[in-house]
Amino acid sequence: MARNPAATDGVALPLDRILSGDCSEILDSLPAESVDLVFADPPYNLQLKGDLHRPNNSLVAGVDEDWDRFSTFTSYDGFSKTWLSAARRILKPNGAIWVIGTYHNIFRLGVAIQDLEYWILNDVIWRKSNPMPNFRGRRLTNAHETLIWAAKSKKSRYTFNYAALKALNDDLQMRSDWRLPLCSGGERLQNDDGKKAHPTQKPESLLHRVIVGTTRPGDVILDPFFGTGTTGAVAKKLGRHFIGIEREPRYVEIAQARIDRIEQADTDSLKVSPDARTAPRVPFGHLIERGLLEPGNTLQSVNGRHSAVVCADGSLVANDKRGSIHKIGAILEGAPSCNGWTYWCYRKRGKHIPIDALREQLRAELAS
Repeated sequence: MARNPAATDGVALPLDRILSGDCSEILDSLPAESVDLVFADPPYNLQLKGDLHRPNNSLVAGVDEDWDRFSTFTSYDGFSKTWLSAARRILKPNGAIWVIGTYHNIFRLGVAIQDLEYWILNDVIWRKSNPMPNFRGRRLTNAHETLIWAAKSKKSRYTFNYAALKALNDDLQMRSDWRLPLCSGGERLQNDDGKKAHPTQKPESLLHRVIVGTTRPGDVILDPFFGTGTTGAVAKKLGRHFIGIEREPRYVEIAQARIDRIEQADTDSLKVSPDARTAPRVPFGHLIERGLLEPGNTLQSVNGRHSAVVCADGSLVANDKRGSIHKIGAILEGAPSCNGWTYWCYRKRGKHIPIDALREQLRAELAS
């Protein structure tokens, strides 16, 4: 792992382990403000009545487990508020939570999340590219699930790897509707009898996007409804720590065997595209202080039309005008604004290189 989180209040975190038992009780036993991200796939409370069959009369394997049954909406709401409150306690001040659900429960979860003073950042629609058909033909095909992404509080400085998600999306801004397939084929875990090991196993592609977009290598991700361990499997692949909580022994066994088979990628390949908005601020004058540029050096505009001279205080002079790299660039181009870091170039070995390369050099030194 890239970094090892320290123990909190003298209590060591059970990193990279699956804890067996009730999620709220186990959450209460963990140190406060010790986890970077919670990903929760709680019971949907589907309230199913009777069996569902396909047109060929074969039985649809739906969610009919005891853990998904609640006697009333009130009891489900109480359950939700209990675990959400416990999860908020163990989140770091800048931590965040993802909760996924269907129309059966996501609106009730949204109310609980806001009542507990989480700060909702986005709702994401997971559009299933291969949804199960509506066999009875009495409703629209249910082709999506909803994820709520929320920070611990309005003041949280949550992690958002904007540039990484943009790179993941062919250099386009990542939108809030994600088209991904259901978990199927070889990814779908099966019991010894060839049946699905878990009725609501999530695809690794979904967790990959969440983890790459909202955590850093070495972060601690907790999943209070671990199931067959998708969160842990992807976290391990991506160099994050995980803590799983699961009350069903058969799921614990399956998840542990799955995670044991995972091999983590090398550290260098786990790095994601840096986000300029969260990078350390480096004033242009620092380049001169460090000797990367010197007073009297001439900078050339990226379009080759203009030049300016570097001054000792970090200002530029061009055509009797003096000002910052941004101001002088804007004046010369007759534009309302200018990003001087990408506009101005310095000469090295016969090539013109944007001064932003020197800024990145200093940022790398600050981060090391």
